[in-house]
Amino acid sequence: MQLSLFDTVKAEITLEELPALRCTELVEVSEVEVCRIELVEMPALSIVEVFEAYFNCRSNKRNTANAIAFEIDYEHNLVQLCEEINNGTYQIGRSIAFIVDNPVKREIFAADFRDRVVHHLIFNKLNPLFEKQFIHDSYSCRVGKGTHFGIQRIDKFIRQCSANYTKDCYILKLDLQGFFMSINKNIIFEKLEHFIQQKYNATDKELIVELCRKTIYNDPTQNCIIKGKRNDWNNLPETKSLFHSKPNCGLPIGNLTSQVFANFYMDSFDHYVKYDLKIRYYGRYVDDFVIVHESKEYLKNLIPKLSDYLQTELHVTIHPKKIYLQHYSKGLKFLGTVILPNRIYIANRTKGNFYTAIEKQNQIARDHKPNKEEQAAFLSSMNSYLGIMKHYNSYKLRKEMLFKNLSAWWWNYVYLSDGICKFEMKRKLTKK
Repeated sequence: MQLSLFDTVKAEITLEELPALRCTELVEVSEVEVCRIELVEMPALSIVEVFEAYFNCRSNKRNTANAIAFEIDYEHNLVQLCEEINNGTYQIGRSIAFIVDNPVKREIFAADFRDRVVHHLIFNKLNPLFEKQFIHDSYSCRVGKGTHFGIQRIDKFIRQCSANYTKDCYILKLDLQGFFMSINKNIIFEKLEHFIQQKYNATDKELIVELCRKTIYNDPTQNCIIKGKRNDWNNLPETKSLFHSKPNCGLPIGNLTSQVFANFYMDSFDHYVKYDLKIRYYGRYVDDFVIVHESKEYLKNLIPKLSDYLQTELHVTIHPKKIYLQHYSKGLKFLGTVILPNRIYIANRTKGNFYTAIEKQNQIARDHKPNKEEQAAFLSSMNSYLGIMKHYNSYKLRKEMLFKNLSAWWWNYVYLSDGICKFEMKRKLTKK
C-alpha cells in the first residue's frame, strides 16, 4: 500500500504487520488505534528473528563482559538493534584482538556482543541455503559434521580406495597459506550477493545483502582493543595477521560469519574437484583438504592443476611446505589425529596440548583454592579434550596422563565417569 509522508490511516495494526511498518506515532481516533506511517510499507527484519539470534548467541558467550553488559537491558538493546538494521543506521562496533597459542599460535578478533547477534542473524538466514549448496564432504562449522565426522570420512575413503587395505592407494594432503588473511573481500561479496539474489526469496533480501556487505568489508584492526601485550604478536607470521593483510583481504578468525563465509568461499573449489575433475575421495576442513587415489602419479600431476584454480579463481595459495603425498600405510595426520590402517591415534600435538592444559589447572590448584568459575573452567577444559580423545585409541593415554599428572587437589572434588571419558564434580560447585 502506497502512503504519503505522515498520512493518518484508520486501521487496526496486528503484531504480525508491525515489524514490516515504520511507525512514528501512535494516536487515537474514534476509539481506533492508528499509526503514522512513512511513505511505503517496507520489508523489514522481524524483532522475533533478532531475539532468536540473541538467544543463539548468548548460549555460548553468556559469561563474557560484553554479553553481561548487553543482557542488563537486553530487550531495549535488541529493539534498538532491530530498528538500526531496518533503517540502515547499524554500524559495527570495536573488536578485541588477542593471541592464542593452542592448538597453534593465531590471531583472534572477538566482535562486540551486539555484532555477534548480527552474525547469528545472518547465519540463521543463510545457512539453510548454504547447506543445500555445500558438498557432503566439507566438514567445518556444519551441524552434524565437524572434526570427528571428517576424520571418520577420510578413514573410510582410505579403506574404500585400498579395498580394505589390500591394494595400493596414496594420500594427498594440502594446506592453504594464510587462508583467512588471503580471502579476497571483493570476490567473496560478489559471490555472496549473487547467491543471495538467486537463492534467497524473503522480502528482507536487500537488508541481508547490506548486513553481509558491512560484515565482510569491516576492518576490525581499525580502533580495535588489544588484549594482552603487543609483543604477543612476536613470532606470528605476517600471513596469519590481519594487521599485515593486503588491502581488501582477510576475514577475522573468531567470528561465526568468517567460518561460514570461508566455507562458502571454498565451495566453488569443492565443486570443481568433485564434479569437474570427478574426484571421488575428497574431503575438506576449512583450508586443509585431502584426496585419496590409487595412482601416485595422478596425484602428483593434480597439484599444479589445483594450484592454478585456487590462485586464478580465489587468489589463495597452496602452502609449499605443507604438501603431503604418501602411501596410506605411512599414515595421515589430520585434525589432531593420525589415521593408520585399522586404527586412529591422537597426534603428538594434541597430547602436548592436553598435558599443557593439565599443568595449567595444577598451577591454579597450587596457587589457591579454585573458585566456582575456575572449577567450571576445569570441567570445560578437561572434558573438551576427553570428548575428542574418547573416539580414538586413547584409553591408556588418557589414564596415564590424568592419573600421573593431575594434582591431588582436583581428585578431592572430581571423579571420572563413562570409562575415563568425562569429569564430574563430586558435589555442587563451591564458591571461594
